[in-house]
Amino acid sequence: MKENLNNVKLSQHFSLTEFLNLGKYPENIPTMQAVVNMTYGCHLLLEPARLLVGPIIINCGFRCEAVNRQVGGVKNSQHLIGQAADIRPKDPAQFTKLVDFFRNWQYTDQLLTGSGWLHISWTPFAPPRHYVRVGYYK
Repeated sequence: MKENLNNVKLSQHFSLTEFLNLGKYPENIPTMQAVVNMTYGCHLLLEPARLLVGPIIINCGFRCEAVNRQVGGVKNSQHLIGQAADIRPKDPAQFTKLVDFFRNWQYTDQLLTGSGWLHISWTPFAPPRHYVRVGYYK
């Protein structure tokens, strides 16, 4: 199964394996709905952000329940359904620009920032909450 995931492109610049971290978590296999949700996030949030700030690195994307428990994720994490990613710009100088983009982007459901990285979520099936907390993760 893992071999089949290696070539799956979610959008022009993002692949499914970037969201899975299969090297560390080989059991982290998404459902088809989670793949659809990640594709939505790539097209409506990550690709437009990439146009502005350049390459974006996915630190953490989809998490199956076992992985979510291992990393201390909350039980209702949007990572579990492919609707969230923890990201950072490849160029650290672009961090503030990336935060400002998502703060004002119409499709942002949730934006929580850490030191040099941010958690971004999206919701394909409901209006975005536009919940923003800069400095949430210390």
